[in-house]
Amino acid sequence: MAGWQLKDGTAVITGASSGIGAEFARALARRGHDLIITARREDRLWDLAAELEKAHGVHVTVVAADLATDEGLAHVEAAVKEVETLALLVNNAGFGVDRSFSQGPIADHDAMVRVHVLAPMRLMHTALNRMRDGRGGAIINVSSVAAFLSSGGGPDYSGTKAYLNSFSLNLADQVRKYHVKVQALCPGFTLTELHGAIRVGDGERPPLPDWLWLTPEAVVDASLRALPRGPVIVVPGWPYKVMRLLLAVGLGQLGGWVRRRLWR
Repeated sequence: MAGWQLKDGTAVITGASSGIGAEFARALARRGHDLIITARREDRLWDLAAELEKAHGVHVTVVAADLATDEGLAHVEAAVKEVETLALLVNNAGFGVDRSFSQGPIADHDAMVRVHVLAPMRLMHTALNRMRDGRGGAIINVSSVAAFLSSGGGPDYSGTKAYLNSFSLNLADQVRKYHVKVQALCPGFTLTELHGAIRVGDGERPPLPDWLWLTPEAVVDASLRALPRGPVIVVPGWPYKVMRLLLAVGLGQLGGWVRRRLWR
């Protein structure tokens, strides 16, 4: 799609109450997009909406919803259907489970599949029906470098993110004729509440050097810069680009090393 640009219109962002989602909202508001922001923490959404409306003069709609529930997902789907001109859907909502798959209630893992897989799939289907009518748009699925690693954060976390990557790659081919771009954004460790909650060994945060930590601002900037001409799979930060390259050429032991150092 030579010369493709993100069109004017409304952007929908899930998981917008903090971290990467909130930074997507700020970056897109600076570009003049009206927003629909959704998450479970309604008070944070209203604070963000007030900030962005005052700073950038855009209209921000708040939709408080839990995407792990049928009711919450239906609520967001209905909001997307009401958008007159839909420019962008950012499927960012997500969370981690800080225990092995066999431990704790199965409800936690069920919720992860619903939030990471079912919700993006259904919201993409809804959004594409709007984008086809409006001749264009974009979808960004926030995945993870864990998608490339065996046991990188747990089988369901890595598995659901790998699903997002595969789905995005296949969907991109199908919707190109509608002038719709699809991206799977795969950040590594990022200074957000999700990664701040990770604990290893004796309960401390992962012993990572500073250069392995990304900021939400850097992740979002890499995503939006790559969107017009870039590949479907976008990996921000040179350390993670190198990691992906090494895994691609068959150095599978790297995945085991990461798992042993960071996820136990």
